[in-house]
Amino acid sequence: MKTYNFDELIDRTGTNTVKYDGRKIFFGNADVMPLWVADMDFRTPDFILDAIRKRAEHEIFGYTFRAESYSQSIVNWLKRRHNWEIKPEWISFSPGVVAGLTMAIEALSKPGDGVIVQPPVYFPFFDSVKGTGRQMIENPLRLENGRYYFDLEDLKSKITPTTRLLLLSNPHNPGGMAWNEAELTALAQICLENKILIISDEIHSDLIFDGFRHTPLANISEEIAQNCVICMAPSKTFNTAGLTTSFLVIPNKRHFVAYERVMRLPHLHMGNIFGTVALEAAYTYGDEWLAQLLQYLQGNYAFLEQFFKDNLPEVKVMKPEATYLIWIDFSALGLTDEELNQKLIDGGVGLNRGVQFGKQGSGFMRLNMGCPRSVLQEALRLIAKSLGS
Repeated sequence: MKTYNFDELIDRTGTNTVKYDGRKIFFGNADVMPLWVADMDFRTPDFILDAIRKRAEHEIFGYTFRAESYSQSIVNWLKRRHNWEIKPEWISFSPGVVAGLTMAIEALSKPGDGVIVQPPVYFPFFDSVKGTGRQMIENPLRLENGRYYFDLEDLKSKITPTTRLLLLSNPHNPGGMAWNEAELTALAQICLENKILIISDEIHSDLIFDGFRHTPLANISEEIAQNCVICMAPSKTFNTAGLTTSFLVIPNKRHFVAYERVMRLPHLHMGNIFGTVALEAAYTYGDEWLAQLLQYLQGNYAFLEQFFKDNLPEVKVMKPEATYLIWIDFSALGLTDEELNQKLIDGGVGLNRGVQFGKQGSGFMRLNMGCPRSVLQEALRLIAKSLGS
């Protein structure tokens, strides 16, 4: 068994990477330690790089299609990792999960329709709703004892006759909840009763920590499967976001056809040669690498949790059930959101501002712990130095 080195320090500057080369633009400081954008600082796995190199050796990169082995690798992965049996004909393409989610909104609702979002939540959801001319309906999550829960009574009160869709983050970004089957069933039942289709962003589904599991929404029941669209990708799991290759699982034939029509009109269905190769390699050979990654990330979280307890005990860290994104409540420090953000930048660390995820994120920051532990340790030291007084 090969052992992977997640402690390796890799210089990403000068590669036009948003996370590093975009620091001056986003933080006004090109030297902050960037623990913000949701990609990891770990080397893309060797089996993916080998597959890309092999394809690159052919030296002609003309029009291509995705072979049967591509779809079968997805089918096998979802069965192996999540005990979810899907059919190849349910799989459609998208260059990214946000793109797929947005095209699904276009395909399955019309301008003026209501779309429910559950803040604090991944902020591109807001743009996808507003940018397509839909009406955004907020159903905020309920914070109890350091964890978020669906507020189902509030949801029922917000539904209108023109409410058509609900956008779900499963697992949740930024809080890290791996929603369990009971929670998802209760949410889905309300949507079924009110003829509201669920578009579920499940891009973090493979990044599940010990003691928890991912529940694919469409795997709960046939009735729920016919009332949802699932957006997935290997990009978060295997650090391949730049290859712009994602997929949607759409069991409902009518919804599938509607989505394909919108996606194919601008010829987005062709995809990226190397993204296709990378996905198939990831889902064919990635189990052991992922197991080692998850152990490393859990070690990072244990280090982070203890650090805050020892150095900034008034700061509350939401314990993740999934994802390498950590949601941290700094509100006890009594700083405004702008003051908090600026103190961290001045101290040399760049995080995501909580208010990006909705007003419910005020006082919070999102930290990306998908980095070597030495980097995390130094970033936390700078945070404590910035805020300790």
